[in-house]
Amino acid sequence: MEREPGNFADDLADTLVGVQRLIRRRLRRGTTGPRLRGAEVELLRLVAERPGIGVSDAAKELYLAGNSVSTLVNRLAKDGYLLRETDPADRRAARLLPTVAAEARLRDWRERRTALVRGQVARLDEVDRKALEAALPALRKLAENLHEEGGER
Repeated sequence: MEREPGNFADDLADTLVGVQRLIRRRLRRGTTGPRLRGAEVELLRLVAERPGIGVSDAAKELYLAGNSVSTLVNRLAKDGYLLRETDPADRRAARLLPTVAAEARLRDWRERRTALVRGQVARLDEVDRKALEAALPALRKLAENLHEEGGER
């Protein structure tokens, strides 16, 4: 499918996806343990940021179906990355907690990601580095707008 030349929205989306894909591939090379898919990493990061979050709240936050999150929880619990405990306020619901292994894996991932991106940014000339830094507020706003719009699903 050919696209119109100079289509900024497509170029931006393709570039962001491409950068994310390349970062993920590079980081995957040095990872030990079971391979985690993107949604699993997102869930682990969310649970680490908000220990005790419930499955339905996690599903809403990640814009996934509850049964999809339950499947992710089951796999991550089996692999030793998540703990489920009964919610004292609602015995039918589970609260999710990261394990020590999950926290260590996330810490390792963050450290390696930071080092990778820092190294690649250092290879850019000063004009490009400053352009990327100047674009961060707009990219954050774009992410915020996408997040807010996603809540309408």
